[in-house]
Amino acid sequence: MATKEFFNISEISKTNPLFSKIRVTIETAFYRNNVELVTTPREAYKLAKNSMGTITTDWEVYKPELLGLDQGTKVLLFNDGAVTGRYAAGRRIIGTPGIDENSFAEIIREAVYKSRYKKMYHAVSFTGLSKEFIVKNHILIPEGHENLLYNWLLNFQYPSIEYEKMYKESSQLNEGDIYIFSDPDWYHPDYPLGLAIFDPEHNCGAILGMRYFGEFKKGTLTLGWSIANRNNYVSCHGGLKKFEKNNTYFVAAFFGLSGSGKSTLTHAKHGGKYKITVLHDDAFIISLKDLSSIALEPSYFDKTADYPSDSLDNKYLLTIQNCGATKDSNGKIVPIMEDIRNGNGRAIKSRLWSPNRVDKIDEPINAVFWLMKDPVLPPILKVEDPILASTLGATLTTKRTSAEKLDSNVDPNALVFEPYANPFRTYPLSDDFNKFKELFQKDVMCYILNTGYFLNKKVPKELTISLVEKVIEKKIEWVQWFKNLSYAKIDGFIPPKDEKYTHLLKESLLKRLKFIVLKKSENGGRDKLPNEAEISLQNLIESMNI
Repeated sequence: MATKEFFNISEISKTNPLFSKIRVTIETAFYRNNVELVTTPREAYKLAKNSMGTITTDWEVYKPELLGLDQGTKVLLFNDGAVTGRYAAGRRIIGTPGIDENSFAEIIREAVYKSRYKKMYHAVSFTGLSKEFIVKNHILIPEGHENLLYNWLLNFQYPSIEYEKMYKESSQLNEGDIYIFSDPDWYHPDYPLGLAIFDPEHNCGAILGMRYFGEFKKGTLTLGWSIANRNNYVSCHGGLKKFEKNNTYFVAAFFGLSGSGKSTLTHAKHGGKYKITVLHDDAFIISLKDLSSIALEPSYFDKTADYPSDSLDNKYLLTIQNCGATKDSNGKIVPIMEDIRNGNGRAIKSRLWSPNRVDKIDEPINAVFWLMKDPVLPPILKVEDPILASTLGATLTTKRTSAEKLDSNVDPNALVFEPYANPFRTYPLSDDFNKFKELFQKDVMCYILNTGYFLNKKVPKELTISLVEKVIEKKIEWVQWFKNLSYAKIDGFIPPKDEKYTHLLKESLLKRLKFIVLKKSENGGRDKLPNEAEISLQNLIESMNI
């Protein structure tokens, strides 16, 4: 599935639904005489290396020739300022109640105009790595921010000969290419930490006053996920892998926010018990037609906190953001990892980090694991009803992490709900609810993994990994708990049967119920869920017989 870049003259009209006020404003900016086209990581590396403020470390990129880079390419380090995480409060989605398209179109027009005095780089990439789903992205990034340009071309698939051929062979969607305008130097007193405006129906956006690369990565994915959602795919912010043993396979997807264990579970090698095939640890889609899955990007945007400077995993680094640097005993410039400089240090790792990495898994998915950090939940639960399974995904509970820039009035330690672990959704929440429900109705199993604390006892990651293995091998002793819920019998993690604990559990579920009820009126009811979601939680709570 390819998107549309060129139009017959008869199609260029205000009656064409692919055009909009914001779309036309943004795309037009790409054709100005201050724009320079950059399509390969090799070109972008040279620009980034020479960009003011870049640190060229003495670490070399591993097998650069497989990544569109030259031999001798070094790992580049570039640091932002005060903001080192995503600023969700700065996102505006056209089509959401209360969002005035005309006002934001005016802001974008002015931002585009003021960029006329800068050289702008036009980069091109693909989201989706299979001829069944591959869409073309365009982004404008101003001179002085070449590291963003380079990171973007590393994170997404640059137009190599192989992928250009794949794109040309794919069938065309009635969707326009993705166009994103950006200016990290933009400032507006009403939006001091920046503004990210998306028009998802028309596959375009503007990222203004934001320097953190995660905004550019997730902004591009935001629009790619929207296209997938409109074309019979489940859009997934998570990790997916295939286990093979004795000529049988098991495909599992893990959904959780940064710090939930999503990447750990996706890349776990399980001591060699299985042949592991990794699709991706952050962004993929599942076909509702045949339950196959497709990765959306080739590289990994990983935290550096868990990888000391002597970690063997650093062999696969391409670039580093928001980390320190020093000299080793040989006088070589090397990065200082582990979030010493600031929280949420990041790095782009090449696809070579996963030895058995693929772009598409044809075998149908077998199980979805919701990763939560809710202290009333035991380490693993099995959910046996499709409606409840999707409802619990819609009320996925977690805690804030350093990957987010929070306003001063937000409690970073509070439990929060992030439906399907995807804060980047631009379409109604009911779309995800119905699509995940359909997965579960097609015999995809649903489990909840608590990767935080159970009451006051930490759930070790080794236990979590072993529980996934036991699910695959059907070695868990399940205990029927409440309606459509079972827990695993694990020493030291058995749910108490006293009234105090049951009350805490009920309170947690009531918070979920309140969250669903709130969605009926919030944003004009745009994210209202079907009544069956509310009923499924009510039935679960009533089954506790308090």
